[in-house]
Amino acid sequence: MICGADVFVSIAHFGRKKRKWLSQFLNLSSGIPSHERFDSVLAAIKPAEFEACLLNWISALHEITAGQIVAIDGKTLRRSIDAATGKPAIHMVSAWATANHISLGQTVVDEKSNEITAIPKLLKMPALAGSLVAIDAMGCQTEIARAILDARPIMSWR
Repeated sequence: MICGADVFVSIAHFGRKKRKWLSQFLNLSSGIPSHERFDSVLAAIKPAEFEACLLNWISALHEITAGQIVAIDGKTLRRSIDAATGKPAIHMVSAWATANHISLGQTVVDEKSNEITAIPKLLKMPALAGSLVAIDAMGCQTEIARAILDARPIMSWR
């Protein structure tokens, strides 16, 4: 979603309205791309590769501080249910760096599972090493506690 634009037509419209401002950052000599171009470019992005790039970028921006608190929690995404195809709502588990107000990562909970199976995937993220992890009762499992305790800092403390 870009500035409240949640469909490609709205994204292109936003670009046309803000062309002067956007031209400070982008070469717009050929104009603002059409909504069809936004659709085809974004459809070509491979989600797993985009996620890896995004997490690397977030990790580079995120400064690990001694004892930082990372809250791990699950939420169901609003309006993610697809009644037409019978797909249930998407449930995500996120790791939130409370001091920096940034998501360090998230993972989708498998359709026929729960947060307990998704949390260990987040705990393997390098950005969580050395953090103080806050988690709700759903995450109070022996394997999850062991994974938190086994995490080793990968960066020097500042």
